[in-house]
Amino acid sequence: MSGLANARRGVLVGLLSLAILPWTPAAAQRREPPPSREAAQYSFAPIVKKAAPAVVNVYVRARVQTFVSPFAQDPVFGRLFGERFGLPQERIQNSLGSGVIVHPDGIIVTNTHVVKVGGTAEIKVALADRREFDAKIVLQDEKSDLAVLRIEGADGRFPYLEFEDSDRAEVGDLVLAIGNPFGVGQTVTSGIISALGRTEVTQSEAQVFIQTDAAINPGNSGGALVDMAGRVLGINTAIFSRSGGSHGIGFAIPSNLVKVIVDSAISGRKLERPWLGAKLDSVTRELGEALALDRVVGALVVKVYEHSAAAEAGLQSGDVIVAVDGYEIADPRGVYYRLTTRGIGKQCSLDVVRKGRKMTVALPVRAPPKAGRDDVRNLSGAHPFDGARVANIMPGTAAELGVEEEDGVVILSVQPASRSARLGFRTGDIIVQIGREKIDTIGDLEAQLKERPRVWQVVVKRGNQLLQLQLSG
Repeated sequence: MSGLANARRGVLVGLLSLAILPWTPAAAQRREPPPSREAAQYSFAPIVKKAAPAVVNVYVRARVQTFVSPFAQDPVFGRLFGERFGLPQERIQNSLGSGVIVHPDGIIVTNTHVVKVGGTAEIKVALADRREFDAKIVLQDEKSDLAVLRIEGADGRFPYLEFEDSDRAEVGDLVLAIGNPFGVGQTVTSGIISALGRTEVTQSEAQVFIQTDAAINPGNSGGALVDMAGRVLGINTAIFSRSGGSHGIGFAIPSNLVKVIVDSAISGRKLERPWLGAKLDSVTRELGEALALDRVVGALVVKVYEHSAAAEAGLQSGDVIVAVDGYEIADPRGVYYRLTTRGIGKQCSLDVVRKGRKMTVALPVRAPPKAGRDDVRNLSGAHPFDGARVANIMPGTAAELGVEEEDGVVILSVQPASRSARLGFRTGDIIVQIGREKIDTIGDLEAQLKERPRVWQVVVKRGNQLLQLQLSG
């Protein structure tokens, strides 16, 4: 036994000696350098070379007319007269952002907040190779914060990026953010996807976001978030920051929504959003327990409108939509996002929990109903709403304007320099009451506008505020 043990010890010592031989100083001197840079370290350079030429800087210069009161420096007269007797002055307003060329003909997608400035705007884009071109706005969509531009006065093909399917992205995937932060020039930052399906970033009902820790700063808006294949995974749009700098929490609009906006701009079709035909609410913990849900997720159906897609699908009040086309839904915004990216004229599948039982229903994706001739009016005359275009509130109108009311009269637009414009009425204002009469329809409104009071008493709802106004007749 002792001989066998000694033999085993000899073999073990030999193995240990072999194990440490490669790390002796002589062996270390014989090591050769890696044959290539890629073998030495992982580099994003090939991805940047592919993606960066299609990311542009967007410069917007606008002449904005303002009014400066001659009483501005006087505390008494300034308070009494404000800008009503102001002198027109012109100032220059500049905006800076980024954009991504997504079509060889020079179609660029950026953020609406980059190009939306007052006055007459001049837009220039600068490519990575320092060429500069004028650009025109083809489409603006405030709800998604996306705008589409077209390069003007240039022939030939431009470098462009293809879209990746943002539904294929996973938390932990590597991404690059390319843009023009602070106007210093094109900059590339790297990170990972930190989260998917973020909805509490803006007030838009149809937006969800990709969250990333790739550094995004002011000026990056409209730039590209690309994957490791150099395809557009999202358009950078916002950061979470108390100082204005990057704190590692940035947000990008998913490419599947961006593609819907771009396709509409290229085809020339009017951008229409689907109308579910139901009023939805978020599921709270208390509701989840009452509805016997195993998790606090989904969108609660509060009301189903007649002759709608939701009614045709058989949805009922109290149902909870937990998935659309197999994708889990966290809240109502997730439902609207899925319907928007699915597209009008198609059909989607809804997973629904009804009284504790799971079921699946088929939902046709439709546009909202159109307003009839009697539902819209252009107002004119000796009254406060001269120059306003108004409409009866219908479910489709309410969804388009982002108002929650189901009845009433809403202002669709206001003509510049009209009395309604001078009085400060805005698109989306809801006319609630005139005098002592409640306004439910255009007929009610027109009947009250025929009166000629010395003082108009008007109640208007703007957002969550009720404005009570007294206006001279």
